[in-house]
Amino acid sequence: MTELENGLERHLSTVEEKDAQELGKFGYKQELRRDWGLMHNFGISFSIISVITGITTLFQYGLTTGGPGVMSVGWIVVSVFTMFVALGMAEIVSAIPTAGGPYYWSAMLAPAKHSAFASWITGWFNLLGQVAVTTGISFGLAGLISTTATVKSSYEATPGKTIGIYAAVLISHGIVNTFGVHILRYLNNTSILLHSVGVTSLAIAVLAKAPTHQSAKFVFATFNDGTGDPGWSQRASPAYVAACGALMSQYTLTGFDASAHLSEETKNASWSAPIGVISSVGFSSLFGFFVLMSFLFSIQNFEGTVGSDYAQPVLQIFVDIAGDDGAVVMMCLIMICVWHCGLFSMTSNSRMMFAFARDGGIPHFFHKVDNKFKSPIRTVWLAAFLSFCLALPSLGSSVAFAAATSIATIGLYISYGIPILIGLIYAKDFTVRKGPFNLGLFSRPVAFIAVTWIGFITIIFCLPTANPVTSQTLNYTVVAVGIIAIGSIGVWLVTARKWFVGPSKEIQEAEQFGVDLLEPGALEEAERKAELEGKERGNLVGRVSLLRWVRTLRCRRWMRKERNSVLV
Repeated sequence: MTELENGLERHLSTVEEKDAQELGKFGYKQELRRDWGLMHNFGISFSIISVITGITTLFQYGLTTGGPGVMSVGWIVVSVFTMFVALGMAEIVSAIPTAGGPYYWSAMLAPAKHSAFASWITGWFNLLGQVAVTTGISFGLAGLISTTATVKSSYEATPGKTIGIYAAVLISHGIVNTFGVHILRYLNNTSILLHSVGVTSLAIAVLAKAPTHQSAKFVFATFNDGTGDPGWSQRASPAYVAACGALMSQYTLTGFDASAHLSEETKNASWSAPIGVISSVGFSSLFGFFVLMSFLFSIQNFEGTVGSDYAQPVLQIFVDIAGDDGAVVMMCLIMICVWHCGLFSMTSNSRMMFAFARDGGIPHFFHKVDNKFKSPIRTVWLAAFLSFCLALPSLGSSVAFAAATSIATIGLYISYGIPILIGLIYAKDFTVRKGPFNLGLFSRPVAFIAVTWIGFITIIFCLPTANPVTSQTLNYTVVAVGIIAIGSIGVWLVTARKWFVGPSKEIQEAEQFGVDLLEPGALEEAERKAELEGKERGNLVGRVSLLRWVRTLRCRRWMRKERNSVLV
């Protein structure tokens, strides 16, 4: 082995040791395989954001809720404010690079007396958002498959068939995340190539092939209200419709917390993870705008596209410019991209649940990494099951998909906003913790803008978007978000406050007494030694402190065991 190779090996070993030590500061040992680099970390967020996924699946929603003008201008506005959120998140993940992401950040940034509660609420909103975004992506793919199958065939798409396809998609993602952890990074590279080179080629081909192009006035100034008769622009105002229409852009630019959830598998995480967050949002914003423009400028007949027999305007655009066969080929490329997006969404989802289970937020049964495949298999299939359940209302609701995307957007952004808000309120404590990525004097203004924007979209995306409001058109986002908000607070007040102490607190407490909780019998041995030393040296205060802590810890564990026996 050459001197250069020896030096490189020592450098890599040093980086891995530093990452493991950094993780150890937060009370955790390295359990997941850490073999992702900066490009991989960026790639997974870029794949989950997947501009082609959000734009394609919500293009119909955009055309009817504001039209091309709201879609184009809205994309620019949303991209700017989303970058503020990404900057606020990047600064935090640089300081606290753990797989728990937002819920762990809340615990570390909040004052000690509020730490557990902040972590609990943030964790449940992040879990809701993670499950909903997996639902939105994979159910959207099922819809694309079902719709594309109707081209030049007698196949008839129905809600039941779409749910069946959706189940198959989730199973395929679950299998890869279970048995193929070692190939995820290679699939990640493939996904980056598909989402960049592949989608760029598609967008250029659409522009080049289109017989005619719409004017800039059409793309940037055309307003359309297809929310009902009368529409919400008459019942409320055009501004109401425009605000609701921002969902397409905001939903598309979600999921960049994946860079944080994969930080325990990323080398030099305190720098790579924040750069992954920012670069994925920045590149996706620019790239997504180009893709959106290519589709809007290439619309041949607006009324025909909105009222397409396929009920999928992007497919109609492809058919108009490339014929049936060309349209199917183009849709296949998009569907492959969406499949990769759903795959990595489940990867991120399962890591968040794994970390939350590790800290007691959900049953400890789910804190398990398979020794052979090095994958949190139980949380992988928990993610698949919950995502499937969230899509079941589509069997009886015409706005179920839009509601799922609203839930994903609100759930994730609330979980992003809580730690940013805590860091803004307790800025002095946060400043001490900051990592290599530091916004300096801009930290608080950026955080304020980010939190204000999140509060705005949380209200807007709960509002109805179809008129009249019936059982078929009800936006049940407010129901799902309300259940999580009221349920998590209710459970906290009734029982969780008695046993949920927040991330790693028990391990940090143990370290103060020199006890390694990962070592079998260490607790009992420490207790025995403390009693002996207390008697021999008269160290009554130290002995009482340790024994009080031991009793408290055992009480917590007993309560968790009782709770898990009910939940599992």
